[in-house]
Amino acid sequence: PALEAFLQGYSIEVMPRTAAKVDDFRDLLPEGTRVYIAHIEGTPIEEMVETAKRINGEGFEVMPHFPARIIKDEATLADWINRYQGEADVKEALLLAGGVEKPHGDFHCSMQLLESGLFDKHGFTNLHVAGHPEGNKDIDPDGSRKNVDDALSWKQEFSKRTDAKMALATQFAFEAGPIIEWANGLKASGIDIPVHIGIAGPAKLQTLIKFAIACGVGPSLKVLQKRAMDVSKLLLPYEPTDVLNELAAHKAANPDFNIEKVHFFPLGGIKTNANWAINNGGENTAPVNAVSNATKG
Repeated sequence: PALEAFLQGYSIEVMPRTAAKVDDFRDLLPEGTRVYIAHIEGTPIEEMVETAKRINGEGFEVMPHFPARIIKDEATLADWINRYQGEADVKEALLLAGGVEKPHGDFHCSMQLLESGLFDKHGFTNLHVAGHPEGNKDIDPDGSRKNVDDALSWKQEFSKRTDAKMALATQFAFEAGPIIEWANGLKASGIDIPVHIGIAGPAKLQTLIKFAIACGVGPSLKVLQKRAMDVSKLLLPYEPTDVLNELAAHKAANPDFNIEKVHFFPLGGIKTNANWAINNGGENTAPVNAVSNATKG
């Protein structure tokens, strides 16, 4: 029951090319699920908007990524916002620096996007920013948390100035203990922006290790490597059951725990991830079409 409650209102991430492989998201996702659309360098904005329009048309909340470093200037940002709103009725955005080393133009961090004022001007209802439970080597090359923590303090102040609801969508991690410690530390330092914890969906171990290295996921990598050394587990797909059960139990025992929702990175495929959620979330994760078919029946 704790896990079922914890999975309620989960979100999931897609890219235009992975979304194109799904015939109908209503076969996989519960009503009202928030679908983030990752914007990878080189993906044309037209493709992003088309994907947002399609998923919105199927009845889901759409939250496209706005990676600061691939947005050339304020005019480009305004153009993206206008396209998303005009063609796909988008009212939500995830703002992040983006995984490219050298900025393409004027922006290098999500705070500059927020400061532009364009999201508030266009009436965005939800603005999410990145969180890093294990730090981020790109932002703090010395391995500390100084820049990451300073940025969070700035975002906390901004959350008081914006009309939009803010949340931290985090990088994925595989161990509950450090996640709980990090989330409690945020609260203790006065940061009360709700946390949507990033979790890697079911996938082959080799796939996860590859992504973990690419994304700079630190301490959690040891968990995967230890698992890889156990030959009996090496060939089995990883599933997020253990980490989510621990987090769910903690949330059930501490209702004011600041992790509010689960955000899935479907590294082993959207269908695989959605089916895992369906099998573990009870009524809370039943897909739209399954519910409507049951009602008809």
